[in-house]
This record gives sequence, structure tokens and C-alpha cells, in this order.
Amino acid sequence: MQSQLHSTAVLLESPGEISLRRLLLDEPTDQDVVVQIEWSGISTGTEKLLWQGTMPDFPGMGYPLVPGYESVGRVTRVGKNSKLSLDQRVFVPGAKCFGDVKGLFGGAASHVVVPCDRVVTLPEEIGEEGVLLALAATAYHVTQGKKALQPDLIVGHGVLGRLIARVAVMLGHQPVVWEINEDRMTGAEGYSVVNPADDKDKKYKNICDASGQVGVLNQLISQLEHGGEITLAGFYDKDIQFNFPKAFMKEAKFRIAAQWTPQDLADVKQAVSYGRLDLRGLITHHRRPSSIDEVYRTAFEDPSCLKMVVDWREAL
Repeated sequence: MQSQLHSTAVLLESPGEISLRRLLLDEPTDQDVVVQIEWSGISTGTEKLLWQGTMPDFPGMGYPLVPGYESVGRVTRVGKNSKLSLDQRVFVPGAKCFGDVKGLFGGAASHVVVPCDRVVTLPEEIGEEGVLLALAATAYHVTQGKKALQPDLIVGHGVLGRLIARVAVMLGHQPVVWEINEDRMTGAEGYSVVNPADDKDKKYKNICDASGQVGVLNQLISQLEHGGEITLAGFYDKDIQFNFPKAFMKEAKFRIAAQWTPQDLADVKQAVSYGRLDLRGLITHHRRPSSIDEVYRTAFEDPSCLKMVVDWREAL
């Protein structure tokens, strides 16, 4: 009989209260694999809302919970019904394997138990950038890879905005990105980044908001061409309101881009593997999990931090 498996995990006990805990893992089934995590990313969208206590209610939500849905690691145990190999590097989009602890996300841990069909195998050369796979798939899902839907204007030059722009460039488009934070104006390749105050008169057919700020919507309607479309790609914790007469006069269309699909993930993995989509230059901060509260505060509060990665290798 095998001994019980444990994991050192990030535990969000309540809003603003985060710590490391040793948790008992669920017993793996024949369909599961055990993955030893190498790196996990911190989302400044949904995870920040969880940390702030402003996340809208979803099935499976609640505290305490293990956050994280951007993890990369190696397979250390394989169920007999799995075709994965030991030591295979995989992307883990979260795990629900911590017993009574909520695992709606569940990837920020030293080890996870996860169904084999949930993980995505990665080429060996894709290292820590692999944590960006889900966010890249989210960016790709905004337009489902269709050239006609590529945005002319993207609002926000954080990691999501940059990935939406990189996908557009990959598909032959040259969008404009709005950004008001001077620290985030650099890093554009194949597209331009401007302050919206310097771009008041231009009109755009397809606008994509990646900022998650509800207050920008009326300004975007003003910048929209007649019959144009605004896609909401951020995550919004407040009711969305806008000036209906202005939208009416423009015959504006609105679209919400939700979570990526398995096909989006497969398409992005292929694009990254073949060098068509570059994930480099987006990870700005690295930390070990020993000071986890400071790690998450930096990720959420430091504007110079685009993407924080927790390095679990030899850390515990």
C-alpha cells in the first residue's frame, strides 16, 4: 500500500489572508497523474479579485481555497489508464485534489493530482513561459484566430493586452494599444502603444478592452466607427453601464469573450511550438514560495510586475 501524498500549497484562507500549508492530496485514480510543479503563475485578474474578496460568485467558489491555474511541472506518477510518460513536462490548468479545501483553481502547489486528460504536454524547450499558456489561449479566444475579428484598438498593455496584440500581429494585423501607465508603454513589437489622451480623434472598427475597467466603456463607444464592435475581454467585478443613446447612434455591437476552450489551448500550443507566437519577455518577477504573502502582494500591487512566477524547484 502506497503512503498518502501531501503537497505544500498556497492557501487563500479568506480575502487578504494567504499562507503556505501542507495539505493531504486526494488518492490518485487510474485516470490521474501526479505532477510535481516547477513554476506557477499568479493571475492579476481573477486571483486578484479572490484576494480582494470582490470575485463574483461562481459554482465551487469559497474559502479556504488553493489558487492558481497557470502551472508547469513534471509527471511523477502515472495512472494505468494514462498514456503520459514519467518525467514528461506538462501544463496544468488547475487541479481539484485537496479534499475539503476548495480547488476551483488549485494549481499553486508543490504537487497536484490531476486527470491525465486535463494536462497539456509541453515540448522540453518550453520552460517557465509555459505558465502563460492559459492566458495566451484566453487572448486567442477573443477572436478565435479569425483575421476579420482582430482588434484595431486594444485597451490595456498588461500581459493579456500584450498577448492579444501578439496574436493579432501573428495573424497579420497591426493594432494600436492604449495604456496610461508609463511603466507599461514599452515592449511592443509589430504594434504601437499610445496614451489615450493622444488618440482622442481616431475611430476604430474593432475595439477590445483588456483592462477590466468598466469606466472606460463610454470613451470606447465615442471612438467606435458606425457599426463597430466592442469586445470585453477583461473580468469585471461591477455592473457594466454605458450611455445607450451614444451606442444607439453608432449601432454598436458588444461581445463578451469568456474562457478559452481546449481547441484554443491546442492552437496556441502549436503556435508557440512552431515559433509563430512568442511568450518571451512577459514574465518580469520570480520568487520562491517561502515568503508567499509578499509574493502575492507584489504581483497585485506593483505596477512594474507584469507576471509573477513562483519557482517551486528545490524551494521546500
